[in-house]
Amino acid sequence: MAREKILEFTPFHSAKWLPGGHAQTIYPALFMWRREARYRREIWVTPDLDSIAVDWTAGRAGTPLIALFHGLEGSSRSHYALSLFTHAYQQGWRGVVPHFRTCGNVSNRLARAYHAGDSAEIDWVLRRLHQEFPDSPLFAVGISLGGNALLKWLGEQGSAAAEVIAAAAAISAPMDLSASGQVLDVGFNRHIYTRNFLRSLRVKTQIKLKMDENPFIDPRQVKQVSTLREFDHLVTAPLHGFHSVEHYWQAASSKPLLKQIALPTLIINARNDPFIPAASLPRHHEVAACVTLLQPAEGGHVGFVSGAPPGRLSWLPENILRFFQFHKPLAR
Repeated sequence: MAREKILEFTPFHSAKWLPGGHAQTIYPALFMWRREARYRREIWVTPDLDSIAVDWTAGRAGTPLIALFHGLEGSSRSHYALSLFTHAYQQGWRGVVPHFRTCGNVSNRLARAYHAGDSAEIDWVLRRLHQEFPDSPLFAVGISLGGNALLKWLGEQGSAAAEVIAAAAAISAPMDLSASGQVLDVGFNRHIYTRNFLRSLRVKTQIKLKMDENPFIDPRQVKQVSTLREFDHLVTAPLHGFHSVEHYWQAASSKPLLKQIALPTLIINARNDPFIPAASLPRHHEVAACVTLLQPAEGGHVGFVSGAPPGRLSWLPENILRFFQFHKPLAR
């Protein structure tokens, strides 16, 4: 009898000169993103006649394609996208970043924007990619907010997801949005991360309200929001059909759907992630058998920097690609 192959992951050893989750989060986001990637941009028209920016890396036709769904206010220029696609290119794989609406320096036409549970957008994008490249193995990666939306789509689709993609990975995904929303609105998190997120979210919302007034949103209140809870209550929830911030956080969270996933899926979360309380992370009995959980003690939020200064971002892309290579469909 043939011996079954076993997938092994490289243990993560955090850079000793970056102590703690905050340093491991902030350093790569600020100082490890400047490598230029060569993207080719397309503008896609959505089924509801809106528009999104889609950035492509180079590669040969027929080679595997990785679709990356970015985090809150992220883009194809985020450090995690550049790192992953640099490694994928070296392996001969292609990459694509379908930006969420209003991201990638492209304004959208409609009143809506994007949110952490937008699995319908994930579905449309992945099915279009599969339709355009039926002979290329397609994989999906979701980062932070994009990771939660991807996991929600996987849970909703169940076995049908295998008709579209071969495998998926979610990195630093806040699968319990209420737990993450609460920790982001207090202390250091509120003054550094939330303040930075709100800076751009407020500007985008004010521009949108000038173009198309919304009777449910008061521009004066938007200018004064200082927490994600306030922003999601005043803007995200009413824009996207939720009754309240509590309804949005509950309905958009992917954690209750993790047992319904039927496709090989890798979920990576550092236990010192300042955005995500370790107690809220899923345990093995809370996910489907096809889901692999990697929860190293350190790494921060989409950080995972290793090695001597200035550090390396190789651990995350290498393990993602190892997982995808293991689950790559056999050539026909």
